[in-house]
Amino acid sequence: MTSTPVEKVSQEEMLAQFKDRLSKIVTENQQLSNKIKENEVTALKLQGAIETLEYYGVEGTAPPTEVDNVDIPGDDVTDGSPELTN
Repeated sequence: MTSTPVEKVSQEEMLAQFKDRLSKIVTENQQLSNKIKENEVTALKLQGAIETLEYYGVEGTAPPTEVDNVDIPGDDVTDGSPELTN
């Protein structure tokens, strides 16, 4: 059975290392948080631009056309009402 050597570190040195690591992590989290906020703003702008372009039919599709509701199943005016049947 081989044992892994244990590194001996003073409590003062360990405390300094932990404080340094914590400081770096807090700084990194702040940077990542700022990046997330920046990406959210960019995403909203892109979403708005995409919706605008799709609305104006840039993708080669025609703008929405009017639909004749009479031809839609379920919108039949003779839905069993006796006064509407011939």
